[in-house]
Amino acid sequence: MWMARIPAVKAQAHLSDATLGAALFAIPIGLVLGAAAAERLVDRLGSGHVTRVCGIAACAVSVTPGLAVNLPGLMAALLAIGIVGGTLDVAQNAQGVKVEAACNRPVMTSMHAFYSLGAIVGALAGGGLAWAGAGVLPSLAAAGLVGIAIDGAAGRWLLLGKGHAADPGTASSPATRQAPRVLQAPQPPEAPQPPEAPPGLDARRVRRLVVALGVLGICSLVGEGAAGDWSAVYLRDNLGTPAGFAALGYAAFSVTMTAGRLAGDGLIRRFGAAGVVRCCGLVAAAGLATALGTGSPYLAVAGFAVFGAGLSAVVPQVFAAGGRADPARPGSGLAKVVGLGYAGMAAGPAVIGAVASRVGLRLAYAIPVLLALWIAVAAPVLPGRTATSYGMSMEDKEILAKISGLIQTEHELRGQLAAGELGSEQERERLRSAEEALDQCWDLLRQRRARREFGEDPDSAAVRPSVEVEGYQQ
Repeated sequence: MWMARIPAVKAQAHLSDATLGAALFAIPIGLVLGAAAAERLVDRLGSGHVTRVCGIAACAVSVTPGLAVNLPGLMAALLAIGIVGGTLDVAQNAQGVKVEAACNRPVMTSMHAFYSLGAIVGALAGGGLAWAGAGVLPSLAAAGLVGIAIDGAAGRWLLLGKGHAADPGTASSPATRQAPRVLQAPQPPEAPQPPEAPPGLDARRVRRLVVALGVLGICSLVGEGAAGDWSAVYLRDNLGTPAGFAALGYAAFSVTMTAGRLAGDGLIRRFGAAGVVRCCGLVAAAGLATALGTGSPYLAVAGFAVFGAGLSAVVPQVFAAGGRADPARPGSGLAKVVGLGYAGMAAGPAVIGAVASRVGLRLAYAIPVLLALWIAVAAPVLPGRTATSYGMSMEDKEILAKISGLIQTEHELRGQLAAGELGSEQERERLRSAEEALDQCWDLLRQRRARREFGEDPDSAAVRPSVEVEGYQQ
């Protein structure tokens, strides 16, 4: 909606092209600030609570540009939109990681498809209201009220709590259990439990992974920003098309990106995130290279369409991997990856514009082509088919170490329960989560050993939902 009403807001605030550009830059600044703020909020309060509050707040602040009558007022409104939006983006992606774990299958790309569909619907609604002569403030207020109603109703189905819903060793989905259970320490017939890795080594691994994922996010979001800001300019100025036809470049990009995200989860289930994203990078590079290498406007639009399909699954999978980088603190890794991606989205189109002023837009557009190729090269940093929270691959020793730690945690929680220290539902939920995670770990260990006995790949064993393995450890 906002994008379609920018010309009317510009006129209402009496802005020139230059001052409008300065005002619009407040949004990516706010997005980066919001992503940084979300890191602790998500880890302390849980993604469900933060998503619900920020979803309603984002709809409320989206009305504020309609109140702006000058540059400072508009910049303040857009900064607020960016801060709330950045916080919401981290929280809802963390919620997506939690839902994936609860469903035991990839669903993140489909979630991002609905974001793309929302952008298309909002743009069409905003254009229709503008065509009908509706004012800026009534248009934004109507969209905000509809959004508040939808978010308020949908918020009750969000998964609450912290951590991953189906990650054995962290949290799991809620379940109702009545009979208390007394667990004995495991007596594995195989190798003893290995010592835990030094904390510093794990922290370094997480940092390296987050940086690598952040770079992938930058590569993809620079491409998305370049398509949004420069595709119409390229078609109009370099290929000589009318303004109306030039808009088809980004329209084709948006449609194929949405379609690619709707189909992405099925491909990821079959080939794994790393394989799909590697192919996406190659497809994106080939599509944009086609658009740049042809003199036909129709073929160039087709190239932008292929470019959109290629980039479709990259950001959802990068954000999902960021949320799984540190299972104990999903908000931390995700906030850093999202923040780096937003920085690239803000700076990328400006860099392309600066380079285009020296060498021309056709050559400057080679930057996102090279970045798409880097996506294909760096894709192995993402998980394969079995190395994710919805199809976890762990060695037997790692599973036994988790079981030992969970039994200790459960004994401590039961001691607190007996002493009357677990009075709140939240604390009792911690005990239920530990019990469910133990069931899942024992079941995963049984699956791996059974596959090994029958000559199958033990890494094909997957974590099953807690309701399917309830009481297994007994």
